[in-house]
Amino acid sequence: MLRPGVQRLRGLPLRGLGLPGSPRRSLSVGGHEGKDNPPLPAETRWKDRAETVIIGGGCVGVSLAYHLAKAGMKDVVLLEKSELTAGSTWHAAGLTTYFHPGINLKKIHYDSIKLYEKLEEETGQVVGFHQPGSIRIATTPVRVDEFKYQMTRTGWHATEQYIIEPEKIQEMFPLLNMNKILAGLYNPGDGHIDPYSLTMALAAGARKYGALLKYPAPVTSLKPRSDGTWDVETPQGSMRANRIVNAAGFWAREIGKMVGLEHPLIPVQHQYVVTSTIPEVKALKRELPVLRDLEGSYYLRQERDGLLFGPYESQEKMQVQDSWVTSGVPPGFGKELFESDLDRIMEHVEAAMEMVPVLKKADIINIVNGPITYSPDILPMVGPHQGLRNYWVAIGFGYGIIHAGGIGKYLSDWILHGEPPFDLIELDPNRYGKWTTTRYTEAKARESYGFNNIVGYPKEERFAGRPTQRVSGLYKTLESKCSMGFHAGWEQPHWFYRPGQDTGYRPSFRRTNWFEPVGSEYKQVMQRVGVIDLTPFGKFNIKGQDSTRLLDHLFANVIPKVGFTNISHMLTPKGRVYAELTVSHQSPGEFLLITGSGSELHDLRWIEEEAVKGGYDVEIKNITDELGVLGVAGPHARKVLQKLTSEDLSDDVFKFLQTKSLKVSNIPVTAIRISYTGELGWELYHRREDSAALYNAIMDAGQEEGIDNFGTYAMNALRLEKAFRAWGSEMNCDTNPLEAGLEYFVKLNKPADFIGKQALKQIKAEGLKRRLVCLTLATDDVDPEGNESIWHKGKVVGNTTSGSYSYSIQKSLAFAYVPVELSKVGQQVEVELLGKHYPATIIQEPLVLTEPTRNRLQKKGGKDKI
Repeated sequence: MLRPGVQRLRGLPLRGLGLPGSPRRSLSVGGHEGKDNPPLPAETRWKDRAETVIIGGGCVGVSLAYHLAKAGMKDVVLLEKSELTAGSTWHAAGLTTYFHPGINLKKIHYDSIKLYEKLEEETGQVVGFHQPGSIRIATTPVRVDEFKYQMTRTGWHATEQYIIEPEKIQEMFPLLNMNKILAGLYNPGDGHIDPYSLTMALAAGARKYGALLKYPAPVTSLKPRSDGTWDVETPQGSMRANRIVNAAGFWAREIGKMVGLEHPLIPVQHQYVVTSTIPEVKALKRELPVLRDLEGSYYLRQERDGLLFGPYESQEKMQVQDSWVTSGVPPGFGKELFESDLDRIMEHVEAAMEMVPVLKKADIINIVNGPITYSPDILPMVGPHQGLRNYWVAIGFGYGIIHAGGIGKYLSDWILHGEPPFDLIELDPNRYGKWTTTRYTEAKARESYGFNNIVGYPKEERFAGRPTQRVSGLYKTLESKCSMGFHAGWEQPHWFYRPGQDTGYRPSFRRTNWFEPVGSEYKQVMQRVGVIDLTPFGKFNIKGQDSTRLLDHLFANVIPKVGFTNISHMLTPKGRVYAELTVSHQSPGEFLLITGSGSELHDLRWIEEEAVKGGYDVEIKNITDELGVLGVAGPHARKVLQKLTSEDLSDDVFKFLQTKSLKVSNIPVTAIRISYTGELGWELYHRREDSAALYNAIMDAGQEEGIDNFGTYAMNALRLEKAFRAWGSEMNCDTNPLEAGLEYFVKLNKPADFIGKQALKQIKAEGLKRRLVCLTLATDDVDPEGNESIWHKGKVVGNTTSGSYSYSIQKSLAFAYVPVELSKVGQQVEVELLGKHYPATIIQEPLVLTEPTRNRLQKKGGKDKI
């Protein structure tokens, strides 16, 4: 039976509800609209040429115009089809928070809030910014663990964040029912802002610095030109642009279609409820902090003398506006809302009334149900798009208000300086590809919306929309034998089940059901021989008369001789590590480049752009989906493979880092003697349709040697023991190769003036401030994952980058960045894990020598060294 309060809510004549086609403005946006900030007058000017054309006048697009113009770019033009804020901005709840479970997105949130704090003073426009702080509520022990997990990931950032006790929570939010509350995660400085006023202030600033904001000016056509510029057509005239930025919100798909792209975006309906004055709220002497009840899956904040709360209903109940994907956004839709549906969110209303009992007596004066745009993984798509020159995107913002300020600055810096100011590959639009179908996008958007407030575990997997078309030839063979992980659309074994052991996906902040099986896989590779499916690797073929010259310009390492492979890094102009690839010189002027699955199109875009920019005569082909890859590793790898090929695989004939074309069980393969495990091994590249036959032949041939499968979790433990760095963890656009310990792969004395060479020379001359080190630590049932805080003498001094359990020394192992003065072997520090500080020691790396090194030392008679 419903509580009386719910009955009352159900029985209300819900005043002011928006119906389709009934434009109105939300009552939730701070009350400034139309009073302190009237709409800016329309521009009458027009330009025939522009440096940058931004399409879309929501808060994100206007923020980019503001930042570009303020940074000094001339001829910045923003085109908006109707009026500023039309779309999702005008009806947003306006929440602002320093918190983000990721790493560098915290910087985006930080930059947004710092901008909003000073925007009113800079522009003279009221923005309605309230900063009462926010509290996330934990009502379960696992949620308290999550807070501890997030604390260590925040400690090395500028953001203030604290775990607070129930007594403090009640003091800050006296209207709460404290019965179930165990702890809170508190961020001072969080709050909410009036989205309309924010956008108008940014627009005033953009105009002040010289940008042209033109509306109504719907874009009707986009045509690329051979010189990389664009012809932009509107009813008001045409314009030539050096680059375009699609910031069109839920119209972004339509803009994408104009240039032949299907952006994986889908509008979802999001509702929030606004109450009239509540006496208990009105009587408060200070504004309530924003509340996030994570188990109830809603946010709640003060709105004048009442409350506003917005739920995220389950994926089964939430509404996707899929007709907009199939038929397009209705013409003229701008400041309209959908019909409200209180029944859909009723369980969350009940949860809110239980947590904040004064809601039971509250009258609802408004229910806002408007469209917001989701990408499959809920994160926006930001940056240049692979396959089209000078086409950039800033789309898919489910939380556009908190992202707008920081993303405007981030993109502006990138456009002006030629490289991203810091690593945000999780927002790369090129993380999606042809495999990202509409069906997949809808399934993932539903899941992402419904999972908005679920516990965020390390090693998290989400299963909606899987598998995609990207499955290796082994998927059917292996899917019932292992726990699969999702990598850029691919399914790849993380770990394999063992008879009698718990199977399936069991997420935890501590060691869970994968721990022992991964230990078995580790021993399998170290003592016998194992097989791993590496098909998700990104794979490119590059050939042509300028191929060697192009690669010499792109990579900091020398170009390998024909028949050999090396590890090479592409650097940014400022000397940061943009990418790590293996480069195999297959025949004169023809190369096979291999990168990680998550950076396939990220790396391809960079290579293609440099090839065009430098006028290199090359052919670049993405062959990722054509080739399967099997890794065979362990002391018996040679013995097993030798049974299947006439090619001599002996150490003297098939050397480490050599590559050869040969046949294995009569199947053509490109074999590279390399293994990320650091053990004796080969990677076998072959036609994807041959994967099952090749796998079966290898498994049959290895029965005598006790061959078995292993997955990526075991490979990670093995590579950490060998001190192998991983791109995206130990190195990325936040790090330079010298501090990452990659000097061996950087040839500053090679004749070619590779990208980043001059910057790297300067970095070397100035000296390093921090270094990557290897740590061991004794824990109980938890291991470092990466991004945890490193402490020394009561202060945070650095962060881990990745970690694992070392099955050889029975301790945890981690890479970490620390100040140079704390980087010596034997130095003691502490690693924060789940609220505890564990003593850690910097060790001489590697913990375990690689097989080629052991082999070389053995030949030299250095058995004692081994």
